[in-house]
Amino acid sequence: MAQITNPVIPGMAPDPSIIRVGGDYYIATSTFHWTPAVQLFHSRDLANWRLIGYGLENSALDLRGTNTPAGIWAPHLSYDEPTGRFWIAYSHMLNMAGREFCADSFAIWADNIAGPWSDPIYLTSIGFDPALFHDEDGRHYATILEWESREGYRHPGHIVVAEIDLEAGGIIGDWHRVTQGFTTRGAAEAPQLYRHDDYYYLLIAAGGTGYAHGVEIGRSRDVLGPYEPHPSGEPIITSAPQHLFSLGDPDAGQFQMLNPDSPMQKSGHGSLVETEAGEWYVAHLMSRPLPGTTLNPLGRETSLQQVAWTDDGWLAMADGSNLAKLVVPAPAGVTPEPYQGFDITDTFDTDTWDARFMTPYRRQDPTWVTMHERPGYLRIHGGESLFSRMSPSIMATRATSFEFDVKTAIEFHPHHYSESAGLGLYYDSDNWLYARLYHSESLGSTALGVLQARHGERIEHIHHKVPVPAGTTELNIDYRSGRADIYYRTGESAGWSSLLTEIDVSYLSDEGVNGSPGEIGGFTGLFAFIGAVDSHQRTSFADFAHYYVTNQEAR
Repeated sequence: MAQITNPVIPGMAPDPSIIRVGGDYYIATSTFHWTPAVQLFHSRDLANWRLIGYGLENSALDLRGTNTPAGIWAPHLSYDEPTGRFWIAYSHMLNMAGREFCADSFAIWADNIAGPWSDPIYLTSIGFDPALFHDEDGRHYATILEWESREGYRHPGHIVVAEIDLEAGGIIGDWHRVTQGFTTRGAAEAPQLYRHDDYYYLLIAAGGTGYAHGVEIGRSRDVLGPYEPHPSGEPIITSAPQHLFSLGDPDAGQFQMLNPDSPMQKSGHGSLVETEAGEWYVAHLMSRPLPGTTLNPLGRETSLQQVAWTDDGWLAMADGSNLAKLVVPAPAGVTPEPYQGFDITDTFDTDTWDARFMTPYRRQDPTWVTMHERPGYLRIHGGESLFSRMSPSIMATRATSFEFDVKTAIEFHPHHYSESAGLGLYYDSDNWLYARLYHSESLGSTALGVLQARHGERIEHIHHKVPVPAGTTELNIDYRSGRADIYYRTGESAGWSSLLTEIDVSYLSDEGVNGSPGEIGGFTGLFAFIGAVDSHQRTSFADFAHYYVTNQEAR
């Protein structure tokens, strides 16, 4: 029997929203402070997925200044058959200070999943995690979490439903409060509507996006409710099947719910799809901690579980449990696609760089990153400090394995110590590792050294630097389960030399970036990157000849 091995999309791919159009499956995932925003993946067999683009790639979206973990949250992908339009609803989380969670929600549409996508249509600012539902009678509805900020009221708020005007934007009539969750886990969010037989089904995330996360379900004969909960009183999918009462608890981490017997944690935030043969699957997020820790450097990843409808009209996992599994049956009668893996090889000798390159905060544009000024190279013009949340010059790719090597070849001729370029690991502006060429006044030449940021503190490894007078070198970072080794060589015939080894970078993880044990500090994940900094005159640039990521883990 063919199988699906989870995660189907490793690395930062949280809050998956899945649809099928004909024989093609599509998933949209969150991107937060990264651009291009809203990752779009495609598959024909549910087991093998590849990135095909971004929903907000050509928009005027400005994420500069975004705090971790704000930005673009929980895109919901849908398809309206009468019009043949693809829709994405999403929230732009602007501010989370004071637990106000100020967000604007929008919808965009396209006739083709590859775009072009429309300008954003404003929906609401009542909360976050919007989703669209296209009913059989031609009416459209939006669901969303109404965020609760008042003292003395149950947090995080109500799931609300309203009819929506997809042409003009906004809602028709009023929001209708339909539930605060279907179990005692609380923290209901990410509501999504489906229609099956005689019922409307409301799928929601619950328990917070941590170790108590789960997928809950309720149903109603009226789209506006009331919705009855699943009779089990528990999530239908989770990594932590033990009972939890946490109504009103704002803690998203729930570290006490870690399941020591499960290789996957945090399973929740589900989205439902039916195959052409009438089988059913739920796409959901999950995490894999470093062994012996609660740290998840790869962030929240996308997985699939097979589900089925029971005789009494409820949705349940096909194996009869509610515990998410790493391996599940693949759809029957579907020819598996060749496994493509997640390695990256880009020699910058085509018209565009690999689509998997993303940038924090700022948009990718030819004013600072280009392949046309020196053909055969990716040229990156020096930007702001890596501590900046405005305009750093970073080209990064999601880490997809606990063990990988990332390599590049660089030419750079700095004239000031504040001009640099190199290779690194990155979580956000306060947490990164950077092996860089720079001008060393003490050595009187270009040098290679290491900078690091941990919880906003700048750490310079001053005893680990070497002269590179020619300004050309190859760099290699070897990442192994939270530790990193940095190597370099200055000629193809030369062997690799060690610059700095056994660097603890396990804090580059969702739980490690804020310096507060037992809390979740981010919602993204570890990235590898090449980049350049110019805090001098903004005139320097670096040329990169290639970028390779080789994953060492067997799938």
